[in-house]
Amino acid sequence: MDKMLQRLETFTARGTDGKVYSVHAFEHLCRMDVFSAGQSPWESTGLAEYHLQDGHPVKAEADGSFSVVGSGLRLKRETTHH
Repeated sequence: MDKMLQRLETFTARGTDGKVYSVHAFEHLCRMDVFSAGQSPWESTGLAEYHLQDGHPVKAEADGSFSVVGSGLRLKRETTHH
């Protein structure tokens, strides 16, 4: 089975160090062996992953915050007001 990542979104998050980080969210897709004409052969696996701009993995926490794996740095998604 073939797999690939599809970018879902990119957002900014403020770290506990006061800096602003760019976080990229990706969805895991797999290629289905059998598919109907006119439909994409790629289907979501229901898994997502997050990374900083430099590639460091980011973990989504239950409280809606994020943590940079192995660093102790916590991130909170910034909201924009229109």
